[in-house]
Amino acid sequence: MDSSSVSDVDPVTHGGTADYSLVDFSLGSNPERPSGLASVYESALSTSRRYALDDYAAFRVAAADFVGCDPEHVVPAPGVIGALRLAIGVTVSPGESVVIPEPCSGEYAREVRLQGGEPYHVPYEDVLTVDPEEHAAVVLSYPSDPLGAAYSADELRAFVDMCRCAGTPLLVDESQLGFTRLPSTAGLDGVIALHSVTNVFGVPSLRAGFAAATGDLRDKLDRARCTWVLSKPAVDVATFCLRQTEFLEATRTRVETERPRIVSELRRLGYDPSPSDSAFVLFEAPDVDRVLHETRKRELAVRDARYYRSLDSHVRITVRRPRENDRLLDALAEAI
Repeated sequence: MDSSSVSDVDPVTHGGTADYSLVDFSLGSNPERPSGLASVYESALSTSRRYALDDYAAFRVAAADFVGCDPEHVVPAPGVIGALRLAIGVTVSPGESVVIPEPCSGEYAREVRLQGGEPYHVPYEDVLTVDPEEHAAVVLSYPSDPLGAAYSADELRAFVDMCRCAGTPLLVDESQLGFTRLPSTAGLDGVIALHSVTNVFGVPSLRAGFAAATGDLRDKLDRARCTWVLSKPAVDVATFCLRQTEFLEATRTRVETERPRIVSELRRLGYDPSPSDSAFVLFEAPDVDRVLHETRKRELAVRDARYYRSLDSHVRITVRRPRENDRLLDALAEAI
């Protein structure tokens, strides 16, 4: 981190909520979680009086199986933001330019600035057309937050090849990939894939994730990471979750079924939803404040997407259970 840049960088403001009494469509997390998770946490807590081994061997194997890479490519991190900070820290020097999609999580630009780098904002649909030789790194989300859309596998692979030939690291935020059947970029040369384990398994506050890279990038990540970066409960629960293939299948099937239904109903009501390949649905609303009011009145929370750069009349939601989705659609019908 560049110490001279810290005083000029502000925290990122999000449009979500911390009110646990609300049905939360603002959070990019699964409303369900695997059965048996609580007992795994309880068992891990009982052994937390001592440090666990810092090699995280079982976690690395489970994470590698999850994304389809070699266990030695996996570098543990405290959630996707921890993985992002680590990845930018080993690839970006003060004054260097970093490509960032627009719109995207405000954390991307913040982490670049903390490193002393300069964010270079490019519309999401144009990121794969930039010349990577002109930049120190490229950051993208796959699928996009907040758009929900994903590049085609062929387009993304071609851009990976371009970045590798240019010697420019490609940092791919795959924190929402678990909700889809899209292939991961983990294990591809020149790529640092960034993962949040806990979003798709419904425990985001547990803060467990990882970066995956090969060769010199992997070595830099492993040398620079904090030791004992994951708590014993976090690593045991994350390892357990990564192996819950039936849970993942049920989650993906629910999202694939509910997302088109929600998008169709939004269009019928008069909203303008963006194409989505994930659990996120972004839509343009005639009156965002009215949407926020009507949903909160019904004890629902949605994401005010005006906090994202380049969006000024949008709301983002996450696909939840059918009955909850119906409640949200009823509220949105009143807000139009």
